[in-house]
Amino acid sequence: MYDLVIIGSGPAAYSCAITARARNLSVMMVGASAETGWLWKTDEIANYPGLPNVSGREMLAIFKRQALDCGALFTQAVARQVQPVGDMFMTLAGNDIVESRAVALCMGAARPALLPGEEELIGQGVSWCGTCDGMFYRGKKVAVLSAWHGGIEEAEFLSGLAAQVDYYTMAPHALPENPPFRTAEGKPKSLRREDGSIVLTTTAGEEAYDGVFIFRPAVAPDRILPGLELEGGFIRTDRRMATSIPHVYAAGDCTGKPLQIAKAVGEGNIAAIACAEDLQ
Repeated sequence: MYDLVIIGSGPAAYSCAITARARNLSVMMVGASAETGWLWKTDEIANYPGLPNVSGREMLAIFKRQALDCGALFTQAVARQVQPVGDMFMTLAGNDIVESRAVALCMGAARPALLPGEEELIGQGVSWCGTCDGMFYRGKKVAVLSAWHGGIEEAEFLSGLAAQVDYYTMAPHALPENPPFRTAEGKPKSLRREDGSIVLTTTAGEEAYDGVFIFRPAVAPDRILPGLELEGGFIRTDRRMATSIPHVYAAGDCTGKPLQIAKAVGEGNIAAIACAEDLQ
């Protein structure tokens, strides 16, 4: 049980972690690989005070080192869902559950585009969590649709349960040699239910499966926490960075424009202060 779980691995998340630790809160950060974010790919940042002409990769390394030196913990995983349970929260981080008294959403502005038919079939043959739902497909035929390397571990797990696992790549990423799953041809285009199966349409044709698992490096805010109020596609907050759900805060690009590092760092700081005041 932590005082605060911070979802994200960017400037807002690290700023929030540093301030939360200064306020003596126990902190667990949950974030996907930094390489999936736009800041990692930025060669030069010229407008952040104190760090002129630094690359995004260098900036993130400095932020992360400072947060960890302050005592924050970090786990590399995609936070798939946050579930309020009484006066606490349970965060599904990869294949693990992390419990906390509060949550700070600092996951950036990613809005993954869903495949046609995906949303309608969630829980009806389509899943975003292999560990959660894999047991329902023991001895069956499933497809894994992955936009990043995190899907490989999920496909390997499912290969120990399903009779056949076909792996489809939605975005370029390296695959291991001799994997326990079959690498399928074609890029996924849509999903539909037909005769009790899920039919996957790709650029190479159609294939029917008992179940389909989809993995991306980001989850849209309104899907990670049911009931979270949005405004113009971004998380609605007050001046304390508090959201519509008590003890849930948001900071950075996920709260809206301007999408600037300085703004994200400031909001992360405010969110941590508000969280400490509310918990203490």
